[in-house]
Amino acid sequence: MLKRVFLGLFVAATIACSATPRIVDIDVPGSNNLKPEPRQAKVAKEIAELVSTVSYKRIQLNDSISNVIFNNYLKEMDANHSYFLASDIKEFEKYRKTFDDDLKTGDLSAAFFMFNTYQKRYNEKISYSLKQLDDKFDFTKNDTYTYDRSKLPWFKNQAESDNVWHNKVKYDYLNLKLAGQADSAIRSTLKKRYDNLLSQSNKINNQDAFQIFMTAFTNAVDPHTSYFNPANAANFNIDMARSLEGIGATLASENEFVTIKSVVPGGPADKSKQLKIDDKIIGVAQGNEDFVDVVGWRLDNAITLIRGKKGTTVRLKILSKDQDLSAKPKIVTMVREKIILEDQSVKKKVKTVVRDGKTYTYGIIEIPAFYADWAEMQKGNPNYKSTTRDVKFAIDSLKKAHIDGLIIDLRGNGGGSLTEAIDLTGLFIKKGPVVQVKDYRGKVEVDEDKDPSVLWDGPLAVMTDRFSASASEIFAGAIQDYGRGIIVGNTTYGKGTVQSAIAMKRIDSDFADKDDQINLTMAKFYRISGSSTQHKGVTPDIEFPTVFPADKYGESAEKSALPWDEIASSKYEKVANLNTVIAELKQKHDARMKTSKEYAYLLQDIAEFKKRDADVALPLNETALKKQRDELEDKNLKRENERRVSRGLPPITKKDEKTTKEDDVDFIQDETLNILTDFITNPQIAVKNRQF
Repeated sequence: MLKRVFLGLFVAATIACSATPRIVDIDVPGSNNLKPEPRQAKVAKEIAELVSTVSYKRIQLNDSISNVIFNNYLKEMDANHSYFLASDIKEFEKYRKTFDDDLKTGDLSAAFFMFNTYQKRYNEKISYSLKQLDDKFDFTKNDTYTYDRSKLPWFKNQAESDNVWHNKVKYDYLNLKLAGQADSAIRSTLKKRYDNLLSQSNKINNQDAFQIFMTAFTNAVDPHTSYFNPANAANFNIDMARSLEGIGATLASENEFVTIKSVVPGGPADKSKQLKIDDKIIGVAQGNEDFVDVVGWRLDNAITLIRGKKGTTVRLKILSKDQDLSAKPKIVTMVREKIILEDQSVKKKVKTVVRDGKTYTYGIIEIPAFYADWAEMQKGNPNYKSTTRDVKFAIDSLKKAHIDGLIIDLRGNGGGSLTEAIDLTGLFIKKGPVVQVKDYRGKVEVDEDKDPSVLWDGPLAVMTDRFSASASEIFAGAIQDYGRGIIVGNTTYGKGTVQSAIAMKRIDSDFADKDDQINLTMAKFYRISGSSTQHKGVTPDIEFPTVFPADKYGESAEKSALPWDEIASSKYEKVANLNTVIAELKQKHDARMKTSKEYAYLLQDIAEFKKRDADVALPLNETALKKQRDELEDKNLKRENERRVSRGLPPITKKDEKTTKEDDVDFIQDETLNILTDFITNPQIAVKNRQF
């Protein structure tokens, strides 16, 4: 969530600390022996000061928070207890209550020593896995592979570690065997897989180590304060803008090669007509400069070379999927452009419902995030990309289809720009408050929609799920508080905090050489009714059961999350009081659910999820594992055919592939259409006099 920040707060921030750094200078054979940079030490000190003085919680660094950072750091590195030995943890214990002092002085040596030990153990286990490929495996025994070790103790010794990893390799082998691969192919596949893991480990640098430690630190403050190193900061800003400047291709690292995995329609890569999926990029040149060989490079470093400013030229050396390095590469020249990531942007579609011989047409707008291209907006570009602008275009288009109602689908929308949440709400209400924001000083600001125009005044439903968060909750909460529409789905995530994205170079000129940033929790937001969404989220008017319990998914699962509270209500006038209507809609919905096979499937899925969630091991007996998978496949096929027959489609066999859009069932969205139809046909909703 983005909010303007007074720069003086950060420029004036200084550190008064007389503690002497306690340097841990221990080499770790088998690791890259990474060491922190002086710049990283200074960044750590500055962030320690910021969270203590101007963040919402204003955490004081002490032994208690150090203990949390220590536990977080171990979890960041080895959450599954798959690498460290108990002896490693014993050696680390002396740092449990010193990280607070280390951050104040910028001493990262203990953190880097722990990371180097982690990398050593990681490399040991992957190297051990490679050696296991020389063995023969017996799949007639009743062995098991415990894939979830997160609640188990650390390995007591190397022998226990080796035994678990032997079973891990055995499971990897059995997976491919059940998929029909021959022995030689399986061993070749696994060797390439493990070799690639070792290769990627060898490319780890001190930026990676620093990022992991800072994540452990910021998560100890609160779940949404985050430090982003330059590469992660660039990706964050691309995600917010839903655009980038480059060639328009998705890249991946495979067997030491940077490979093309997808091409954005209309982008330079697409226009060139010379790039294909799985082509390998072996060299990159800027304009007429010499080529740089990128074979074996880290993916993020190669991407940095390929991306660039709009209008500049990049040349690529390309090998096709089946060519090796001895083949002659082709040279592809492209001019970089601004790439709009349409697949991550607002999407619209039209669906119909037939009720009592009448057809009702609905527009559905799926919003994956609340994004805005801030750079273009600051340049004064009136056509900058944003969620609200994209939704405007979608509604204008849907109006031409003469829709009877509109659904805004926020499922899986993790939030984004606070401003966009406010502006989007303004498309559906006349002017008035949308959200209240209380900053770290306790000052409350009411953010309003000041535009009296309403783009859509017809029937409205908003869909949410457990992963609708932050800005999604602001929008859904405002629509609910105003009585402007019906909220359908699951209780939302419960993130009621506001983050400010602050470039480190804005804090200190010494940081001007890199584009890292801190997303700092500076405020909490509250619904116009005065209630915080923190922990509680937004409860739908018509709620579906969910497979994701609050104690494991959502803000309530975060130990460092801020508490729920409430403030005074804003002054606002409801569009309508829908309480009576919603009660009737719920009765009709409940009646449908009693005879709905899809609803019964949902309940079965929840029960199955809980059962699987409790499982931590899998059989390494070939017959037992095959039986387990066959039974699950048969069950899913039976369910799929029941669905198909109910929709007038022919049943399929295991060998068939689903090929039509008719095969995709979105039960909750379809039921939302039924609920909206109930709403439109409800006698209390007088079309002539309705307020929306």
